[in-house]
This record gives sequence, structure tokens and C-alpha cells, in this order.
Amino acid sequence: MSDTIVVDVSQDWETACDVQQGFMQHPAPAAEGVSYSARCRQLRALGGDCYDFIPLPQSRLAFAIGDASGKSLPAALMIANVQSSMRTAAHFAGESPEVVLGAVNRQLHRSSLSDRFATLFYGVFDPATRILRYASAGHPRPILLMRDGSVAWLDNAGFPLGLFTDTTYDVGSVQLELGDTVIAYTDGVIELVGPLGEEWGVDGVRKAAVENRERCPDDLIDTIFAGLDQHSHGRQTDDATMIVFRTHLGRNAVSGGGLYKSEQPGE
Repeated sequence: MSDTIVVDVSQDWETACDVQQGFMQHPAPAAEGVSYSARCRQLRALGGDCYDFIPLPQSRLAFAIGDASGKSLPAALMIANVQSSMRTAAHFAGESPEVVLGAVNRQLHRSSLSDRFATLFYGVFDPATRILRYASAGHPRPILLMRDGSVAWLDNAGFPLGLFTDTTYDVGSVQLELGDTVIAYTDGVIELVGPLGEEWGVDGVRKAAVENRERCPDDLIDTIFAGLDQHSHGRQTDDATMIVFRTHLGRNAVSGGGLYKSEQPGE
């Protein structure tokens, strides 16, 4: 005969969910020359995706999107480590994407299991020059949608975070013009499959973005997620996160910036 002890962890789970949402619910920072929006739609109550917007000196703005391996609580713990390490690194060297990614990688390598990793894209926009400098740790390459509808890709991906302690990251840069839009996303957006097993893919994102490029960032994200749900018939299999970042004149018109949504498809 053995005694069974039942421990109620529902309150702890609820607290963990609140903490994770708090990472992405902070007020959107003011920024010059850009409007932006973001959405994180998780598969479960806790997830492994994140996004962030970080104000920097001289009116610069950093933005980031990340994805930890695995799902639910293990992925949530890892992405919380990534995001907190990134914010700390950005406080000291936020204008240097390669330094931020290097610092996050070392922290993750020291504190994570050997089979766990995360991807992260980190960009810094300077409104004075409209130059975007960025680095990527194994993250899907963002789309650069020009105002005329033409498309380019922000290449330059290095190894994912946490795999090797001495990984270094190269910096890419692009001159943005007025009306240009950067669309960054996690693999849960592009790897979602339809009823016949066909992935929506980057072409699905690209097509939806091009056809609706006149919409504001918040509406553009709504439209892309609607296309995603139509393709998959509302069946979500992974966390799905997206940032839309657009250049324009004057102060920012944040439409949904800092928005966090933990929701099921169709809600």
C-alpha cells in the first residue's frame, strides 16, 4: 500500500502564464518614422515564441522575434531565458545586433540542456538614416516588402542560440525607403499545413502581404493570420508569431504594437 500525494499546481500554472504574457504586454515604445504591430498566437497556454520592441538611444528602435525548440512549459522557460538575456544585453550594447546575439547565445549555452536551442532575429532601426542593421540566429529570414510590391529577403542567418558556446554572428544592413515593410515570423506561421499536407510556406505569407500591402501593420497581420487559418482550416499545430514593421514620416502610429494574443485559431 502506498500513499498518493496530490499537489494542485493550477495556481502556479496561472502565474507562469501571467509572467509570460507580461513579457509582451508592456507599453509600446515611442519611435520616429515607423509604425509596427506584432502578434503571438500560442498553441497552448504557455508557448515558446516571443517578440519585443526595445527603445535605444538617439531615437533608434530594436525589435526582435524568437522561437524556442519544443512546446509548452519547457519552451516557455527557454524563451523567457532568451528574452530576459536579450533585454539585459540590449541595455549595454543594444545598437550592436552581433553583440546582443552573442551574449544571449553564451547565456543559453550555459543554462540549457544540450539538445535545446532557440532561434532569434534582432534588428535595429535608425530613423535618421532609415538603415536597418540586423543579425539572425537561425531564424526564418524576414520578408522585405517594398512599397511598389517587389520583395526581397533579409538573409544572414547564423547558428541557432545555445548550440555552441563560441558562436559569432554577422551583421546585415539594408537601406529602407519610405513605405517599406519588414515582416518577420516564426516557423509556426510558414509550416502550418492544409488538409492535404501542403505547407502554407513563405509564399503564402508573401502573397498575402503583397496583395494587402496598403493596409496598416495591425490590419496586415489580421489579414495574414486570416489567410493562414483559411489554408489550415483553422487547425493550428505550433505557436505562430509575427512582426510587421513599416517606415514612414513623422512620429510612430503604433497599431497594435506591444499586442499579445494567446488565442486559439478563429477566436
